[in-house]
Amino acid sequence: MILRKISTLALVLIAIVISSCKDDDNNDPVPNPSPNLVFKFVFDSTQVRLDAFGNPASLPSNHGAQSPKFNKMSAHYIELAQGPFTLLGEGEVLYHNAETTAGGATAIDFSKSVPVGNNQIFYSVPIKDVAPGTYEWLRVSLAYQNYDVEFRYNVLGVDYDFNGTLASFIGYNTYVSSYKIKDSTVVLNANKLQGYWAFETLYNVTQGQAPAGATTVPNPLFNSSPIPQGSCVVTGDFQNPLVITGNETQNIVVTVSLSTNKSFEWLENSTPGYYEPALGDVVVDMGVRGMQVGF
Repeated sequence: MILRKISTLALVLIAIVISSCKDDDNNDPVPNPSPNLVFKFVFDSTQVRLDAFGNPASLPSNHGAQSPKFNKMSAHYIELAQGPFTLLGEGEVLYHNAETTAGGATAIDFSKSVPVGNNQIFYSVPIKDVAPGTYEWLRVSLAYQNYDVEFRYNVLGVDYDFNGTLASFIGYNTYVSSYKIKDSTVVLNANKLQGYWAFETLYNVTQGQAPAGATTVPNPLFNSSPIPQGSCVVTGDFQNPLVITGNETQNIVVTVSLSTNKSFEWLENSTPGYYEPALGDVVVDMGVRGMQVGF
């Protein structure tokens, strides 16, 4: 009886081993995940400072500027353009953020935006969903910025330098229910045109609106592929053309490097070189100063 039990147990163990070996031999390989086309932001204060036409730009007289410390940025629209004569919207549109009419006119829905920091991914799409082709240019419509700037404030006759946080909306039109600057939350429930901003300091929160058309939006293709006035569709060329075949097996990571070189600009009404809002310095430009694209 004991011998029979041992034999039965041995047969069971052998069957388990054989079954395990058989399963191992016949395991289907795990399929490779679909490779993605990945976009990430880099904020570079040393990158060339450009004007709206893609030319190197110096600071106008009676203007002050500084290179802010960026916290976050969000994009509203991403398009790959085959060449310099590819008009806006006729390239490969990869992304278009949600819009709403809650505030009246059509506007970017800020509640659906995803702001990200330096060297972080702001969009990713499976390469299989991108039309095969050769792309020489990238268009990115920027929508929201959040960054720290230095400002000077006089306390009892003595000048002190402080840091404040500025939130600015540079898309063509944005519906904003509410947003957080640093520690303070602003409730609007309204549309805001390009150039609306709010500045938080230790003392208070102030809000303002840059002049219409004053936000710099670099577009080196302004002659062949113009962009609408008041939009923030920044254009930059790939260092090497991006070729999509449809047979890619690995991710392609595109670095979108934005020039923040003296991108925060004001009209001087006080001490030159210092942002002094309490003494009448007026914000006039918060646009980025160029875009370089590589992978």
